[in-house]
Amino acid sequence: MQRTDKENYYLDIAETVSERGTCLRRNFGAIIVHNDEIVSTGYNGAPRGRKNCIDTGVCIRESLGIPRGERYEVCRAVHAEANAIISAARRDMIGSTLYLVGRDAKTGEYVENPSSCSMCKRQIINAGIARVVIRLNKTEFTSVDVMDWVTFDESLEGIFGY
Repeated sequence: MQRTDKENYYLDIAETVSERGTCLRRNFGAIIVHNDEIVSTGYNGAPRGRKNCIDTGVCIRESLGIPRGERYEVCRAVHAEANAIISAARRDMIGSTLYLVGRDAKTGEYVENPSSCSMCKRQIINAGIARVVIRLNKTEFTSVDVMDWVTFDESLEGIFGY
């Protein structure tokens, strides 16, 4: 029996967390790990006390035909990364790693080209998280140095020619 490597171990846990997601399109799970200890977990779903999309049976973004990566303010859900950050103390996140897994809610397939949205990236930066590891498929993943998001400020790209 071959032992699972540490990155896939944490990604497997994040994938299990994603099973609590309540989105009709995509479900994500996130965990924050610092010094080899899980600090917090998060999945995408409506704010506490509000109805989830799986309860209403409607995805507003889907019904309006909004493409992936656009108009997240229309969505009912708080993203998995944001929920994990909300549930942790900043002192426990400084220098940590966030593990992220996304699955299509209808097919169960891994989300193609997964990435945190621009709002989640900002929250990850401010939380002091150092690295984000994102599952591509059952055994492959990509790792992002959060400082790359600071250096390459996508909110200015194309607007001011930076």
